[in-house]
Amino acid sequence: MKTLIAALVLVPAVTASAQMPDAMAANPIMSTARMFLEEHAGTIGEAASLMPAGKYAYHPTPAQMTFAALMQHVAQTNVRLCSAIAGAAATPSDTPANAAKAALVTAVSESFKTCQAALAKLTDGQLTETVEIAGNKVPRGYLVMTIVADWADHYSTAASYLRLNGILPPTARRP
Repeated sequence: MKTLIAALVLVPAVTASAQMPDAMAANPIMSTARMFLEEHAGTIGEAASLMPAGKYAYHPTPAQMTFAALMQHVAQTNVRLCSAIAGAAATPSDTPANAAKAALVTAVSESFKTCQAALAKLTDGQLTETVEIAGNKVPRGYLVMTIVADWADHYSTAASYLRLNGILPPTARRP
């Protein structure tokens, strides 16, 4: 029985690694982070576009941020963390949460470009290097994992807000 279980676990893993592109094999962590970046840049950007302008002030409860504030937060977090990952000074978006939908959609899109530039050539070997953020020195890998987790959290929140307004979120629209 143990042999059968081991075979069921190992065969797919060996098959997957045999099909893995060289870039993925050389830098599996950063290659995966870049895959998440592309996915979330698309889904969060699409969520920002799907929410009607008149619903950008929507928030399910008084304690929760508005959809506009969420998009502003996405843009600011992306710029802050991805600038630190790149070892550069952050130039945060000055787009206020009460800005028009178009300005917030643009801010989100531009912020993901900051992340694309920061992660573009980063290798797994560079993840242990120390970078500075908010006066603290942390491993670059810590910030990479933090931003990936943030994208998932931010998309989940945006998808919930869309659903609460009768709008199917981007990932639910895919076949």
